[in-house]
Parts: sequence; structure tokens; C-alpha cells
Amino acid sequence: MARTKTIYRCSDCSHTVAKWVGRCPECGTWGSLDEAPLQPAAVASRAGTSLARAGAAAILPTTPATPLTRIDGKETAAKSTGISELDRVLGGGIVPGSVVLLAGEPGVGKSTLLLEVVHRWAQRGADDRSLYVTGEESAGQVRLRADRTGSVHERVYLAAESDLATIFGHVEQVKPTLLVVDSVQTMLAADVDGVSGGVTQVKAVTSALTSLAKASGIPVLLIGHVTKDGAVAGPRSLEHLVDVVLHFEGDKHSTLRMVRGVKNRFGAAEEVGCFELTEGGIVEVSDPSGLFLQHRNEEVSGTAVTVTMDGKRPLLGEVQALVVHTQNPSPRRAVSGLDSARVAMVLAVLERRCNIRDLGKCDVYASTVGGMRITDPSADLALALAIVSAVRDQPVPPGTVLLGEVGLAGEVRRVAGAGRRLTEAHRLGFSRGVVPRNTEGAPSGMKVREVTNLGQALMNIG
Repeated sequence: MARTKTIYRCSDCSHTVAKWVGRCPECGTWGSLDEAPLQPAAVASRAGTSLARAGAAAILPTTPATPLTRIDGKETAAKSTGISELDRVLGGGIVPGSVVLLAGEPGVGKSTLLLEVVHRWAQRGADDRSLYVTGEESAGQVRLRADRTGSVHERVYLAAESDLATIFGHVEQVKPTLLVVDSVQTMLAADVDGVSGGVTQVKAVTSALTSLAKASGIPVLLIGHVTKDGAVAGPRSLEHLVDVVLHFEGDKHSTLRMVRGVKNRFGAAEEVGCFELTEGGIVEVSDPSGLFLQHRNEEVSGTAVTVTMDGKRPLLGEVQALVVHTQNPSPRRAVSGLDSARVAMVLAVLERRCNIRDLGKCDVYASTVGGMRITDPSADLALALAIVSAVRDQPVPPGTVLLGEVGLAGEVRRVAGAGRRLTEAHRLGFSRGVVPRNTEGAPSGMKVREVTNLGQALMNIG
């Protein structure tokens, strides 16, 4: 008889180690390792014996494998949610049997958005019923929000439950075509150890809901919490279990909200949908470029316009800079909406390659308009011209859009999708463009000047 071996298993993440330690090396939880017996399996000494035993122990499947040509792909075609901006991020709509995780900070509008989704879903037809399960609020609280946002419908069913088995019972009774769970961290599986929101519980609940979606074909939308660093709360395997991961982003000082795709098995990732959170609910913004531009009648120094790419969508953004002489031996570098490392690099290139002196003796403030976050290197040229415009107190000519990545040698490099960027700028009334050399796809009617280095680009100021 084989000798019993002892291992130690973490009660939070189920990670096993051979010896007891005070802290789990996988999830970092203290005092979570418990002793567990392990019966080692018999190991065959020869490969032939292993194959023979594997064949003898094989179990014939109840459902045989089906040739790929016989599988009907129309049954898994995406269905529209009724919200075009969300459909854009999802890749055309919700795929039957898929599991979508929507994560975001508290108060950003996750529940409001999905309440609008179940309302639009119920309006599709008499056979479309949606079930909204909430473990964070009471049924009365959800009804108040539905009244305020106009999301009340007779085919929207509401259940204030946190027990997983009871939720499955509601699914059997209602037979919905869409299930929303708010949130996955508040659900509890009674037959699984751990507290609600713990690593073990979150994995078990998500696995059970995923199995439900695949077996029944009901798409499931999960609301998830995020950590203080902005990552999805819970185990990393949570993102592997679901089909789509969306991040709901927004500044508490702004009404603009953006749904960004992080993982998508049915479409392109990094797509972005734009919304505006108002007192009457959440409203989709189909043309958000105007939100990131400051419309003014007079010319102002220290501003420049660029075009960034969020997924496949070109967005116009305005970069502003302010340069002020200071007596402080350590000048300030205040950055908002831009990458501070790239701002510091552009300042160094301007001083070293373009002979823009005394930047090291000035406070420099750089920001974007409308709460836009720009990490695209193609905004380097707009940032550089905004800084020089502020130093010289000479505005960039109106109607000019700037595209290009700046290198350490002062060269201006090409950017991807320049044609689509310039077309979007021309649609919004911009008539001039400063772009890197050999840029193709410029729209007819737009005057484009190609530059090879930052010095040539600076000639467009004044």
C-alpha cells in the first residue's frame, strides 16, 4: 500500500507546497496554509505500460466530437445590446453563451450602464427576458435607479440574492436570455470554503457561472471590483475564465466615461466606447472628439492639437503647456493626462537639439483638455510645439493638427494609421497638418507639410 504523503494547501488560492510556511507564496496571505493528505498515484515504469493503462482507463464520451464543418456558426452570432458604443467594444454585440466581466472603481457607473443594457435587451422582443441579480443593493434601491434612468420594463426581472444556488433557481424559473450579476465579489457558493469575495469563492462562483453560460447559451455579464492600483480584484485566473474583460474608466471630476476592452475572444481588444454620465442615466457619445478640444475664438499660445488612436477609433486631443520662469533651484514639472517620462524626454530634446534654452530654469506645466489620457507616442510632436509656443508666446496657426513621434536625436518618426488620423481631423475642420516624412493617406483638400526633424516642425510656429 502506498505511503500517505502530507502537503500544505492555501485556503484562499488552493496553492500547494511541500513544507509549511507562514505566508502563501502564491497569493501572499498569512496563516492560510493547512495540512492536507496526498495519496501518490502509482507511476508506470515504462511508457508502454502507461499507454496501456491509459487506454484501459479511457471513458467513452457521451457526446462524440463533431466535424468543424457541421457546426452552425449562426447560432453563436453576436446580438446587439442596443447600445452602439458598447457593441463596438464587444466586437459587434454579446455572443450567446459568453461571459463578460465589467470592472471599474466604485461610483463610476457600472450598475447604471448594465441596468440600461438589460432594459434595451428586454425591448428587443417578447422572447427576450433579462435577469438582474444584485448582491450589493436591495431591490428597492435598484428600482429607484431604474425610475431615475427610465430603465423600468416588465421583462426585466430583479433578484436581490447573494447565494449562488438560489441564483441558479431564479434562472430556472425566469429562463432569461441575459443574466447580469452585480457583483461577482458579493456572491457566495455554500459548498466552497472561504469568505465572500475571497480568492477561492470568486474562482468557484465565476467557474459555476461560466459553466451555466456555456451549457445554456445564456450570456452572463459580471460586475467586478478593482484594487487601488486599478487591476481587477481577485485571482488572476478570473480574467482567464471569462471571455471578455472590460474596464470602465472615468474621472470623478468629469462626466466622461470610457469602456475599454482588455481581453476579447470575439473581437479586437483595446477598443474604446465613450459615454457621459448624467443625472438621467448614462448616455453614449458617438463622436467624442469634440469633448477633448477647447473651442475658442482667439489664438492662444501654448496649445496644440493631435490625433490619438484608441483601438480603431481616432480621437482628437488638445495638449496645453505653460512655461514660467522661477527662482526655485528645483523647477516644477506638473503633468496631467500625459506620460511624465515622455514630457521630460521632450523637454531634454528641445533644449539639446533645438537650442531652446533655460527650460531647466522654468516651471513646466503640461496637460490635456477634457480629462483625456494620452499615452500614444504620436503626441510627442504636438507636445513639443505646445511647449515652444508657450516659451515664445506665439500660437500655433489655427486649424493645424500635429502628428509624429520624437526621437532622442530630434528626428520625427512615422506613426501608424496616419491616414485615418488626418481624415478624422479634416472631418472636424482642420485644414493643415504637420506630419513625418513619407506619410500616406492624407485626405484631399488638406494641406500637409512633411518634416524630418523637430527643427523643421518648429518653423510652423509664429
